[in-house]
Amino acid sequence: MSSDEELQKLRERRALELQAQQQQQEHVQRVQQEAEAQKEALMRQILTPEARQRLANIKIVRPEHASQLELQLIQVAQSRRVALPITDEMLKKLLTQLMEQQQKRDIKITRR
Repeated sequence: MSSDEELQKLRERRALELQAQQQQQEHVQRVQQEAEAQKEALMRQILTPEARQRLANIKIVRPEHASQLELQLIQVAQSRRVALPITDEMLKKLLTQLMEQQQKRDIKITRR
């Protein structure tokens, strides 16, 4: 086997690996997009338009809080702990609770 043939086989193998890797990335991206679309559809069912606007504003300012709030909203809706759709006022209360929970998690160490 000549070195040209070996080089060609290596190139073909590398091309196949890259193609498989690209397909896997595309699959992961598609799954993420589908999950995001499902979450958006749920938010449309769960929230009133005013509450959705507030959530969109929160996403702009604090994306990490928005994603936690979305998860909490989905859990609340699935457990039917509150009446649906969730209004802007109810969303404000949930957001306040979330902020209080986060403050409790923060550990403060003071030196004496």
